[in-house]
Amino acid sequence: MKPSIPKGTRDFSPTEVANRTYIINTIKTAFETFGFQPIETPSFENSSTLMGKYGEEGDRLIFKILNSGDFLKKADDKLLSEKQSLKVTSQISEKALRYDLTVPFARYVVQHQNDITFPFKRYQVQPVWRADRPQKGRFREFFQCDADVVGSKSLWQEVEFIQLYDAVFSKLGLKNTTIKINNRKILSGIAEVIGAQDKLIDFTVALDKLDKIGKEGVVKEMLSKGITQEAIDKVAPLFNFDGTNVDKLAALENMLQTSTEGINGVEELRFVVNTINDLGLETANLDVDVTLARGLNYYTGAIFEVAAPKEVKMGSIGGGGRYDDLTGIFGLKDVSGVGISFGLDRIYLVLEELGLFKTVALPKPKVVFLNFDEETDLAKMKAITTLRSNNIKSEFYPDLATSNKQQKKQWKYISNRQIEFVVTKLNENSFTLKNMNSGEQSECSITELIDKLK
Repeated sequence: MKPSIPKGTRDFSPTEVANRTYIINTIKTAFETFGFQPIETPSFENSSTLMGKYGEEGDRLIFKILNSGDFLKKADDKLLSEKQSLKVTSQISEKALRYDLTVPFARYVVQHQNDITFPFKRYQVQPVWRADRPQKGRFREFFQCDADVVGSKSLWQEVEFIQLYDAVFSKLGLKNTTIKINNRKILSGIAEVIGAQDKLIDFTVALDKLDKIGKEGVVKEMLSKGITQEAIDKVAPLFNFDGTNVDKLAALENMLQTSTEGINGVEELRFVVNTINDLGLETANLDVDVTLARGLNYYTGAIFEVAAPKEVKMGSIGGGGRYDDLTGIFGLKDVSGVGISFGLDRIYLVLEELGLFKTVALPKPKVVFLNFDEETDLAKMKAITTLRSNNIKSEFYPDLATSNKQQKKQWKYISNRQIEFVVTKLNENSFTLKNMNSGEQSECSITELIDKLK
């Protein structure tokens, strides 16, 4: 039987790993420049930590781990005979693979609250797993790159996250990203003003589709959800909401003057927008997008989403927002937080499409010692040990060449891996070093070899 891997997972070639490492290292460097500290949490958590935190759909997508040993021993015979899989799960599985990094982070904060200095700025780059239906750009195993601040309600955090996005994408060469920003309080205020508070989720989910299904599609969906035509007429200006960010905020202020919560949202957004205008961004654009409604059940203030450059057709490559009670699910109340995430896999596809991986080099040795003479093998390995102790990446071709054909194989290996220097011979304490770029050959001692290779 031909070997295979599970659907929704991937193997990565050396080139792909190098490219992914380049993206991750760029993000990590920016995280640490902005004062974030790394943490890691286990690949799997107790089921009780994860279940019930993502809604019914999320619970269904969590990978459950069977208990060790005879996992059916504690299972209810009646439930087994009736094939009640959902009810029997808790009896045969006490652990599960993490679904995201946010809930484990909330658990971490509560569990270590006495050891943490607040506000706590943490970053985390680890894989997560979802029993989702695999499709293009959606996998069952993928990395998340998250940064969060907990224990501060200051809007300066929102400002810094916009700067962080700008810093990372500028460094990666993505110079025309658009950082969209909205505020949950503005959306709640709009629903209040049009008398549709009880339809907030339906209203915002429909509004969020404006760029996909157009004004007519949004109106049709709102009507089907029980939102009145009168309410829709009041919100009509949002369907053609353009102008500068300052213009948009002025229009929102006018629209929301009877909603205290809505006005609060406008003021929060105005502070962030005005501060970014004063500080400036390197290459990104900041855009107030009142249709942005991601994670509405979750976010309580600012909402972020990053769009890739227009020349690439791709969904969001980053997103996040403020949540006022992240740790409340584990009993620690009133700990406000704000966080963002980078979509590693989508960023990879965007960089690949735009040809921005050219500068990423595969890990390889600086010098390779060829194996044409068995008598000098030990001396070559001693030399390689010395080079490695001097932080020079070195390699010994392991198979002895006893024929012309085998020698050609070694030279092909050098060519394919684009090795810069080759030691072809060793005579007593003299090494024959060839520069593969210039073709120049020289005789040198081990000390001279170290100097040349450094």
